[in-house]
Amino acid sequence: MTDLLDHPDAIALLRHAPQTTAFNKLRKRLNRLTREAMDTYGMLANGHAKGERWLVCLSGGKDSWAMLGILMDLNAQGLLQADLLACNLDQGQPGFPASTIPDFLDSHGIAHRIEYRDTYSVVMDKVPAGKTYCSLCSRLRRGNLYRIAREEGCSSVVLGHHREDALETFLLNLFHGGTLAAMPPKLLNDEGDLTVLRPLALCAEEDLAKYAAALSFPIIPCDLCGSQDGLQRQAMKQLLDEWERRSPGRKDTIFRALSHVKPGHMLDPALFDFAGLAPRK
Repeated sequence: MTDLLDHPDAIALLRHAPQTTAFNKLRKRLNRLTREAMDTYGMLANGHAKGERWLVCLSGGKDSWAMLGILMDLNAQGLLQADLLACNLDQGQPGFPASTIPDFLDSHGIAHRIEYRDTYSVVMDKVPAGKTYCSLCSRLRRGNLYRIAREEGCSSVVLGHHREDALETFLLNLFHGGTLAAMPPKLLNDEGDLTVLRPLALCAEEDLAKYAAALSFPIIPCDLCGSQDGLQRQAMKQLLDEWERRSPGRKDTIFRALSHVKPGHMLDPALFDFAGLAPRK
């Protein structure tokens, strides 16, 4: 991997990165896994996304900041050639530091769009007391991001979901939804005009947190869904963490299982022709 950290034209986000072996290994690992996800799940139509424009969704959390840094790093190396547009949707949450993200992006010369839409008031009005906000909040956010992507001529909306997000979704569906489903690394929106990409699908949350901290990104926590106790997703996170503590490597094992499905060993006749299975005569 090209060493950009000492190069005079290094991307601004990495120019002051820690000059340590540990950070260099972390950076290489995240870059490799992100590029691997792009290749494995067909995120690069022409091998490098040259000529495409991606809307990189920036919530202000550690994961989306890390994603922006990794994608810009890959772009600088020529391993990704998409035109990246960072986008933050200010949803009108009280106390949200509206200037933090644009100020940081401006100071680093990063192309961006900041959009204000008061979805917070809608969520608070529509969701009954004691119920979780995430579902409605997510739908409203996604609809606005799709609109922005179309207005900006983007072919893809890029989200910062990582390995643990996929595992938690899998367990939520397993325990509460009665389905075997996780979080697809790539999908088409309902209208079929945009792809939704999750290039961090193979990356561990812990690594992304270390990366974001090392680069001193201005992290903004979610004070809406993140403020509610007892969320089912939080329970899944705690369960996974406990399994990992007791049996290190358990998360990797479960994640590998999601990529090695044996339809004939499941119970879904839509996936395997059990009726047509018969011994040779």
